[in-house]
Amino acid sequence: MALDMLIEKIVKTQNPTVVGLDPALDLVPEFIKQRSYQKHGETLKGAAKAVFKFNKRLIDALCGIIPAVKPQLAFYEALGVEGVKVFYKTVLYARERGLYVIADAKRGDIGSTAAAYADAFLGATKVGQFEYSPFPADALTVNAYLGSDGILPFAEACAKYDKGIFALVKTSNPSSGELQDKAVEGIQVYELMGKMVAEWGAKVPGKYGYSGIGAVVGATYPEQIKTLREKLPNVFFLIPGYGAQGGTAKDLAAAFDSRGLGGIVNSSRGIIAAYKKENCDEQDFAGAAFREALRMKEDLRKEIGEMRL
Repeated sequence: MALDMLIEKIVKTQNPTVVGLDPALDLVPEFIKQRSYQKHGETLKGAAKAVFKFNKRLIDALCGIIPAVKPQLAFYEALGVEGVKVFYKTVLYARERGLYVIADAKRGDIGSTAAAYADAFLGATKVGQFEYSPFPADALTVNAYLGSDGILPFAEACAKYDKGIFALVKTSNPSSGELQDKAVEGIQVYELMGKMVAEWGAKVPGKYGYSGIGAVVGATYPEQIKTLREKLPNVFFLIPGYGAQGGTAKDLAAAFDSRGLGGIVNSSRGIIAAYKKENCDEQDFAGAAFREALRMKEDLRKEIGEMRL
């Protein structure tokens, strides 16, 4: 399954980091924006062109030390049609540079609509005699809280096209407990969701012990991470919340098994806007991102240890 490829890239780089390409315009260096605005005007097109320049420079700087990127679709949709084009171009460029791409779209619906989302991000759309991959990511984040009929079309696409998905289970946001921590017949909702993810994943097993259906589990809830890892030994975790949201390497260490496998940890603005934290020349934004990604890698390695197949 496609998560096998992600695991192999993690082992190759010895780095369980995924960089969130969440290019809010205030994170894009002024010199990039101004050059783009001079050519295309202060327009959505001008902003989108600047974002792509930003993304390319980051990808070029980081592709040798990280295994994956995770572009968050909302930041591209905010720029309209031109932004969606940049999302597509970013996916293609990241894959060209050898990175695994997780489309962070959190899609979720039922029936034919779920199948259409799956075709868009994981599969293909048939046009006459031809098939096209609209947004050819390696994996997709999904909202599984609609139940089985909202997730099975995605699972079928995973099996057919050798792709992966990550379903929301225990999210990193402060209010997640308003629903996810509630008990149903003595079992918390996030545990029930995790159990369902494991059952769906059994239909798409991987060769390293983890299925093609992973779970989003926040670093901001270390006790829940520990509980879910014990209950879900074959579910790979996508772990947001490290750094800016307060999660630490120690908080998330329980997500990983004795081989140093079991999850990939997201950092978005902590890496892509590291130049702001360093207060360095914005021309060196890609260098700052590299330095922060390397620091994060070393931080995680101290807690997780060597990663091996």
